Amino acid sequence: MTDDALATTLDRIRVFPIKSLDGVDVDAATLAQAGGLAPDREFAILDADGDYVNGKNERRIHRVSADFDLDGRTVDLAVPHDSDAPAAAAFHLDDDRDGIESWLGSFLGYDVSLAGERAGGYPDDTELPGPTVISTGTLREVASWFDGVTVDSMRRRFRANVELASEEPFFEDRLVAEPGERLRVRVGDAELLGVNPCQRCVVPSRNPDTGEELDGFRTRFIRKREETMPDWSGGGRFDHAFRLMVNTEVPEASVGTTLRVGDDLRILGVENE
Repeated sequence: MTDDALATTLDRIRVFPIKSLDGVDVDAATLAQAGGLAPDREFAILDADGDYVNGKNERRIHRVSADFDLDGRTVDLAVPHDSDAPAAAAFHLDDDRDGIESWLGSFLGYDVSLAGERAGGYPDDTELPGPTVISTGTLREVASWFDGVTVDSMRRRFRANVELASEEPFFEDRLVAEPGERLRVRVGDAELLGVNPCQRCVVPSRNPDTGEELDGFRTRFIRKREETMPDWSGGGRFDHAFRLMVNTEVPEASVGTTLRVGDDLRILGVENE
């Protein structure tokens, strides 16, 4: 049964066309066959060994500014305030992948390739590839834990696909299911299955423009997360407190439906995995 007391709306949709680079806000996005939002993580940067070049293992990738035009299928790449970096340049995502590879390789100092052949793209969590969910209230609360960190900086650090309008900190924890269960959620015409609080890595501790690490981020985050965990949150999915944002699955029946800014979100109930 729908619980109207726990309803909110979808306030922001952000996709990341090239994994590990900047995101772009959209008014609507379609749930693709593999479960993610098209064109989220459509491409990935790989090194010569076929490993991801991402914020976890390449701090300098944070310094790359990527401005996407999804209608024109182009990206403008630049490294602001770095006279030694390649000059800013625009590339077509489909027709000039060699150019993107060359530009990134020149900046990083080693050869890279831009992969884009995998159906469903390159999600951060291949077992739960649905849109990731967070709330505005959560971003505001977590930003308040760190001096000089803005809400938008925190948004860019955690890189969620879907931001809910709720000002209640950790509202998205209501979408987390217990082990062996999934929580059914209706968003507009689509249904999502909330499963797991997302385990975090080093990326949120870094300045999204420079890659500079915020000293003591993980320790302070864990302490504050434990102190502010709502009574209705926690549970069997929280084996540790360095978790924020919710991973989802997309039922087959919802593939091809569209999420739109302003859609209502309602919790429908629990089902077994």
